[in-house]
Amino acid sequence: MARSVFYYHLSRLKDNDGYDDTRKRIKAIYDDSKGRYGYRRICLSLRNEGCNINHKTVLKLMSHMELKAKRKKRHYHSYKGQIGKVAPNVINRNFSAERPNQKWTTDVSQVCIKDEKLYISPILDMYNGEIITYTLSRSPNLKMVTDMLKKAFKKYKNLDGLLLHSDQGWHYQHAQYQQILKNNGVIQSMSRKGNCLDNSMMENFFALMKNELLYVNHFDSLDMFESELKKYIVWYNTRRIKLRLKGMSPAQYRAHYYRELNHQF
Repeated sequence: MARSVFYYHLSRLKDNDGYDDTRKRIKAIYDDSKGRYGYRRICLSLRNEGCNINHKTVLKLMSHMELKAKRKKRHYHSYKGQIGKVAPNVINRNFSAERPNQKWTTDVSQVCIKDEKLYISPILDMYNGEIITYTLSRSPNLKMVTDMLKKAFKKYKNLDGLLLHSDQGWHYQHAQYQQILKNNGVIQSMSRKGNCLDNSMMENFFALMKNELLYVNHFDSLDMFESELKKYIVWYNTRRIKLRLKGMSPAQYRAHYYRELNHQF
């Protein structure tokens, strides 16, 4: 059989395998996520729509369609040594939480666009991976993290006993930052020096944000990036499904918790 004839019949088999509608939905979900979803999340999205499909089938179909989640890894570290009081590692890599607002984590990450720098300071809830709040700054100053705390404590009241974890960055060793935590009944926890795995949940968010937004798009200015970042965080919180959250987004999983809680009373 001629090579051209073989590949002709192979393509015909692919076109008549009964997955035409599924391919269309895969492409639509992939485009809607702007190429951020791999086969696992696309499989979950299809199942959420009522399509009972195996993840291996989705992987095979996406391979035939040459669809692959966009990824590019980079890292940023900002440790400056001990300049204040270092808190104990209370979290100790126990990132599981039984309810919202039980364990939070924070960090600062840097974005560079055309020789300009932007610093992102978010708070993430370990229960569902939701971004509670965040601040943006053109310099890594103390105000960036104190404003972040004020926004979070304004959003949620009565947080006595909350654990807030971070690395040993100078912001988190500062007396003013620590006093704000104390005034709100928050227990401070810090990673061990130079150990990014101790704050892996926050590192994971930064990796996702950069892989799914920063590295796969072209930005002409920081203003343009800031605008898209705000949209991304809304999408991340409300629409980006997570495997560990049973195929729900962080906001859906939080709402699910409170629905279940109300049913108990």
